[in-house]
Amino acid sequence: MSEQRRLLAYHQTAPAPVDGVHRIVLDRPEARNAISRRLLADLDAALDSVLAHAAKPTSSSSSLPPTPPDSAPASRAGSISGPSSASTHFSPASLTFTPARASSSNEGEEQEGEDDEDDADTSSSMASSTSTLVHPAPADPLRCLILESSSPAAFCAGADLIERRTMSESEVVDFLSRLRKLVGKLADFPVPTIAVLQGSALGGGLELALACDFRVGGGKSTSEKTRIGFPETHLGIIPGAGGTQRAPRLIGLSRAKELVYTGKLLDTREAHEWGIIDHLADEDEEAMQRALRLAQSMTRSAPLALASAKKAMTIGADLELEKALDWEESCYEVLLPTQDRREALIAFAEKRKPKFVGR
Repeated sequence: MSEQRRLLAYHQTAPAPVDGVHRIVLDRPEARNAISRRLLADLDAALDSVLAHAAKPTSSSSSLPPTPPDSAPASRAGSISGPSSASTHFSPASLTFTPARASSSNEGEEQEGEDDEDDADTSSSMASSTSTLVHPAPADPLRCLILESSSPAAFCAGADLIERRTMSESEVVDFLSRLRKLVGKLADFPVPTIAVLQGSALGGGLELALACDFRVGGGKSTSEKTRIGFPETHLGIIPGAGGTQRAPRLIGLSRAKELVYTGKLLDTREAHEWGIIDHLADEDEEAMQRALRLAQSMTRSAPLALASAKKAMTIGADLELEKALDWEESCYEVLLPTQDRREALIAFAEKRKPKFVGR
């Protein structure tokens, strides 16, 4: 089956779009979505495409979440494109993200996870698309982003180690810097984000998932071989795209140290017990269906309110309490003049559901 036909077949079997919910599908199954320069550039462009495709949330800057206080961490969002990034274009008609082909002599991919003859792959996929976009109707305000994989075998297996072996130390430093920016861009995404961990998430793949607001796993198609963790210390390195910082904030310092020091790999249920996975799909449903249910539960919320709530909590968590409370007030006040707030009050008086437009 050709690449184009395979992508179309995937779209035909994918769940129907939900209002305001956009999906980015990591689509490098032959390499278990190993993070190469190509995938890095594609994912960065895909995030930009979601923001560009989504209806503008507001025509007035006064309705946007405020600028963080001076003591808050600086925003990490921004393009990571560099000389080694692949050029890209988008096809609105098919809603398929189509990267222009990047020239590379690399053939084969290795991942950060431990070798497994059933999972390891050495075939070239540099000429194929590595991301797919699934958009709802253009008129729907952006409310949620789902990051998933086209393959149940792996969400993302970490770094492309064969490509890494061709890099000089300075190139590795540059690549890691760009990966950090990408993970930060995902963490700073203006609406709630969900990672669907139906397959393994290792190293940089887990760092992508930790940058999302929620992680969903399990379900009827999840492989018993699914593993989640940081194997980097087995490779003479450490997690370098936020893993040593986001994991302790999520699961506690002691458990995060155990995960990193030992290279311990968790199965899906263990990852849920440790607090890495927030929601487990039922045995008779797919993880993607559970993620869509979670996303759909947020589509009843006003888009600007979601954006302000996320910014209030994400940035406020790194502030002292009094400054965080002042920050919350700022995030609240920018919503007062919005059309959506007025619509909610009118709808309440008229005993009907509000129709939010993101303004």
